[in-house]
Amino acid sequence: MRLDGVWLRYRRGEPWILRGVTGAVGPGEAVAVVGRNGAGKSTLLRLAAGLLRPRRGAVHDRPATTGYVPERFPADQPFTARRYLLGMAAIHGLAPADARHAVGEWAERLHLGRLLDTPLAELSKGSAQKVGLIQGLVHRPDLLILDEPWEGLDAATRAEVPLIVADALDRGGRVLISDHLGGAGTLPDVRTWELADGVLTASGAAPAAECVIEVAVTAAGVPAAVASLRAAGHRVVGVRTPS
Repeated sequence: MRLDGVWLRYRRGEPWILRGVTGAVGPGEAVAVVGRNGAGKSTLLRLAAGLLRPRRGAVHDRPATTGYVPERFPADQPFTARRYLLGMAAIHGLAPADARHAVGEWAERLHLGRLLDTPLAELSKGSAQKVGLIQGLVHRPDLLILDEPWEGLDAATRAEVPLIVADALDRGGRVLISDHLGGAGTLPDVRTWELADGVLTASGAAPAAECVIEVAVTAAGVPAAVASLRAAGHRVVGVRTPS
């Protein structure tokens, strides 16, 4: 797949989000798109998936089967997880028996099996993200596009992401992945595209890997804990209260 001089903005007169972007992902290759929040990484991935059309330039040689996993799965839908995933598998051309097998296999691998018959709207954010991940994998796509795939997942499922990418590459697939947590550094032989001000710069290796560690403290102790972590040179990704 090749992006050839792609320019994109959502409306006439607005600033360009992508400006003259050119790059290629070949069979058996993984590319991580990095850049600050708001740099246009998700826009670039949606364009590569065929969900957006460039205003100028073109996307060439997109594989016939594409799996797109958004950063946030839209869970406000009137289906159970199983019904939704079987429906997506059918859209991708899987026979009913093959769809049931694939959905069940991925659900067990990603620790979602006991929740398959739960309505999507009742799933936690992490479980909904697993549904989003499975719908992009169930048909074994030749182009796998993952938008911040580590976001919202539990540790066991995050550990599966490099294995999923390796499986796709081993069968000659292409993987395009956006990353701001440094997770792409755990992937073997991944190339990096850095996106800044709408311009893409390619380099050979992914940024150094980072690990995200969750630390539980009392509500009153949050300011002191954050200050201590930052003083020690760590990056605080966020603070949340358990749901």
